[in-house]
Amino acid sequence: MAYNHHVPIETLDAFLLTRSWHDHRDGLRLVFWCASERGPVRLRLTQQEAVMFVERHIPSEAGRRKPLELTSFFGRPVDALYFDTQRELARERERIRDTLGWTLEGDIKPDERFLMERFVTGALRVRGEARERCGVLEFENPKVEASDYSPRLSMLAFDLETDGFDGPLLSIAAAGAGGERVWMRDDTGHRDRVSRVGEGPGQLTYLPDEAALLRAFIAHVTAVDPDVLCGWNVVEFDLSYLERRCAQLGVPLTLGRDGQRAKVLPARNEQQPPIARVEGRVVLDGIATLRSATFSFESFRLEDVAQELLGRGKKIHHDGDALTEIRRLFAEDKPALAAYNLEDCRLVLGIFAAADLLGFAVQRQALTGLPLGRQGGSVAAFDYLYLPRLHRHGHVAPDVGRAGDAESSPGGYVMDSEPGLFDNVLVLDFKSLYPSIIRTFAIDPMGLAFPGDDPLPGFEGGSFARSRHILPEIIETLWAARDEAKVRGDAARSRVIKILMNSFYGVLGTPGCRFFSPKLASSITCRGHEIITESRSFIEARGLRVIYGDTDSLFVLLGPGPDEAACRSAGTELAAALNDFWRTKLRRELRLESHLEVQYETHYLRFLMPTMRGSDKGSKKRYAGLSRRRDGELGVVVKGLEAVRTDWTPLARRFQRELFHRVFVDAPFHDWMRELAASVRAGELDAELVYKKRLRRKVEQYEKNVPPHVQAAKKLGRPVREVHYVMTVRGPEPTELPHAALDYDHYLDRQLAPAADAILPFLGTDFASIAGTQLQLF
Repeated sequence: MAYNHHVPIETLDAFLLTRSWHDHRDGLRLVFWCASERGPVRLRLTQQEAVMFVERHIPSEAGRRKPLELTSFFGRPVDALYFDTQRELARERERIRDTLGWTLEGDIKPDERFLMERFVTGALRVRGEARERCGVLEFENPKVEASDYSPRLSMLAFDLETDGFDGPLLSIAAAGAGGERVWMRDDTGHRDRVSRVGEGPGQLTYLPDEAALLRAFIAHVTAVDPDVLCGWNVVEFDLSYLERRCAQLGVPLTLGRDGQRAKVLPARNEQQPPIARVEGRVVLDGIATLRSATFSFESFRLEDVAQELLGRGKKIHHDGDALTEIRRLFAEDKPALAAYNLEDCRLVLGIFAAADLLGFAVQRQALTGLPLGRQGGSVAAFDYLYLPRLHRHGHVAPDVGRAGDAESSPGGYVMDSEPGLFDNVLVLDFKSLYPSIIRTFAIDPMGLAFPGDDPLPGFEGGSFARSRHILPEIIETLWAARDEAKVRGDAARSRVIKILMNSFYGVLGTPGCRFFSPKLASSITCRGHEIITESRSFIEARGLRVIYGDTDSLFVLLGPGPDEAACRSAGTELAAALNDFWRTKLRRELRLESHLEVQYETHYLRFLMPTMRGSDKGSKKRYAGLSRRRDGELGVVVKGLEAVRTDWTPLARRFQRELFHRVFVDAPFHDWMRELAASVRAGELDAELVYKKRLRRKVEQYEKNVPPHVQAAKKLGRPVREVHYVMTVRGPEPTELPHAALDYDHYLDRQLAPAADAILPFLGTDFASIAGTQLQLF
């Protein structure tokens, strides 16, 4: 590469923030924004070519064609087709698909291909001509390679207060990078006055109208120049609202670096969220990032998550009608509204810190190549890891949809359970079963396409190469990296790796994956079935009973007699014996090294396996047990039953957990149940009788068989995502409105009775006999 000696040549490590491409008069242009120790960095690469592949026998009418020493998954030779623009590539791709067959990797975006072929996921090293302009270091057509740079990203949280979703803007708050600020609309003489927000350092500025608020906030973002913008429901509400309001008021929403306008791209379907495009900055939504990191909360409202993670909540409280209170504060106490607005930003920053969400997002990009702000994307992450390695093995992949039909594979094996109330049940768990199956049995797309002369048997007619494969090596590397992360105490990296490894089965089992084949997914799940059933036979041959099994776990009954120490010793010994069994079996029968790892996980001193409702058969994925916690205290563990279901009332959940505990420790419960039922009828527990449920669709989309929570939501007369309601003598009614007297018979019969009768029949009784009101004949 020839350099202009008047422009310095620099080498710099940076971390990728945003990526984009567009067709330009000079050819395809790629733009990458990065964060570095020297501030924001922009890389421009022009005169790039878009590329896809076709099998050599397929003719083309456009593009520059070049033979390659690569083959398709059918073993046929492949040519590359190069285009000056992505638009030309798309035209030729569709023509070939419509008339001749399929292209290969014709659906890879050019910016993603550029990065993945250089193994750049998050950190990169750039070398080239550098110019500084307006605080941004710019590189034109530099060399780019992967690096191990760890970024320090600046973050700004913001939050809006509005008069409803479509009403006027009242205030904007921001916290984090640049300090704490609130801009409040006020046309009553306070305009342009600056004061403090409460006792803290926050600054409150009064401005005369909405346009002034918007311009002040945009100017603040530009001046502070954060790498990350964050908030709560920030894309679907805050950014979407700002985009609409700015358009209505003629204010450019230039939140991007270099004055670029922010955009919200609408969701493609109900399952996918809208996407924020803010050039040079990442947008992280607190709710979506928590979900991606597999955090689970009863409610993802900011108040509820903050209380659970931080032990504090919002500045003001209301009886379900936040908008009325916000309107009142705006009219009567603007400083209080400013404090409320700013506290939401503080809560968001606190949650991000407590859950290390930024660290999680950085580690996820570093491991998968997925953009920092992208949610989901397991299939894209698989492509990012797999495709460049596939090319180095001499092959190219099919387009999405080419890999095969959409036959489904069987899911995880769930054994029929033995219902009852048991003493001393051990749980043995196969650590990361599906990833360990992939690694042990060499499950791999390339290995399936080219199994070689000494293949390993799979299922559904599939077989796999013993040594020439990719996915098992990826898992081996990730496995070692997770062990290292655990040793270092890097919880974010460990969490990302676990999620990534566990996603591989799901990716290979979806038609949205370019490598989809029932032979791949079935060779994982059916092997899992085989492992669980043969493990059960091994355990029962030792004289023990297996009362349940679920995907990767076995529940082994020891029965009354042994103490806790003896049970722990038995569990450890049994896990070691099962590991030896699989090592020996696989070495002898398949000449394989076993990466299966059985762990003794839990000892339940008492264990309940309930029946399915209306049946004497044991349930599946529903059980409860008494185990000793790490702090030495006994605690009740509940899976799948009412006590852990958020669509049941708080009272039913508390009641069932307490009942289980009393039964498990042989404490009396008859009088307690009668007293609780009497308290319900006396109206003393009404606060715990509120149902809470999210609406998956708009209210008007429910036409037939309208469920109770939708009936309650319709009575509100406004759109809601989550409805809180009670069951009254007139049916379901929202708690935000005055409602009729509660139907206590409903709660006793439909909430407490089912919760109790999961366990009481094993004791020869039921809820109605103990706490009901019917006449007892005997």
